[in-house]
Amino acid sequence: MTLSDDDIRAIRARAQLLSAPAPDVLSVTRAVAAIQAQSSPAARLAVRVRGRGLTPQDVDTSREVARTWLMRKTLHLVPTADLRWLNRLFGPRNAQAGKGRRRQLDLTDELCERALKHLQDLLPGKALTRQEILKGLAAAGIVLDATSQAPPHLLAYAANRGLLCRGPDDGAEPTYVLLDEWTTEGNDPPDPHAELAHRYLTAYGIATAGDFATWSGLPLGLCRKAFDVLDLVPAGVGFALRETDLSAPRCPPRLLGAFDPYLLGYTDRDLLLDPAHAKRVNSGGGMIAPTVLVDGRIAGTWRVKRAAKQTKVVVEPFAALSRSTISGLESEVDDYGRFLGEAAVLVI
Repeated sequence: MTLSDDDIRAIRARAQLLSAPAPDVLSVTRAVAAIQAQSSPAARLAVRVRGRGLTPQDVDTSREVARTWLMRKTLHLVPTADLRWLNRLFGPRNAQAGKGRRRQLDLTDELCERALKHLQDLLPGKALTRQEILKGLAAAGIVLDATSQAPPHLLAYAANRGLLCRGPDDGAEPTYVLLDEWTTEGNDPPDPHAELAHRYLTAYGIATAGDFATWSGLPLGLCRKAFDVLDLVPAGVGFALRETDLSAPRCPPRLLGAFDPYLLGYTDRDLLLDPAHAKRVNSGGGMIAPTVLVDGRIAGTWRVKRAAKQTKVVVEPFAALSRSTISGLESEVDDYGRFLGEAAVLVI
């Protein structure tokens, strides 16, 4: 089907719930397949912009979603019901890929196995912070430098082995819980790769197997085979699921947080982001800045400037904004303030 660039952006934005928000955290998370969550504040903002009337507490306290290391060896927020099969899909691959780095950090296989055994004794019935875990391991003779990268790599390894996952945040501190206590055992999909590809295309609208490989971190050959199993139709720059409605309304102005899923799902971002402005969004090191979305295209960046009585949302557009866009962004800033429980104003 012949689609204009505007059509493709509208379809992708709707698939991401950016023009059709959902009522709860689980619905948001399920619709977008997974939310990158190495930054808890950014993950909360990804839910806000796709939800109606939600709060940070809704994200933090929901047992229907969970965080662990999955796609691209990175922390993601996913439906709890999917946690086990996704862990079985990505865990062994991630654990093997991290072996060299663990060796550099003196996390030998023998030390890791001892640590996992003690974690099984430490965590039952508890949600412990990293420092509490390190203290418990030290009492068992496993001493790790808290200022090094060894602790997070050990915890990621334990998660990839299916022992633990992230629990609720304790203020600004993440906690860790036993996977068996966070979720029950479930049945794996008959074809996990195809299931993940289906969820990916549901979330990203129109894409290629190469895009799926970029998003998932899985080998391109596996991604192509997964696409081959699905009932797809050619659409625009790639393929869509046959059931996808290839018409969509224009997306209203949106404030996307850092690492927003909308920008993490495609190999080529040119349809969404003018290459001339790419470095203002991605300055290097994997960092993705908070961005302003206008008609499905990145139109600027934004940041927060807090004062004693007021929070300013400072938008830095790439070009002049129309009055209707500014009005839409004012509504977004109002909702951002509601979400955080702060008075917020738009500054351009």
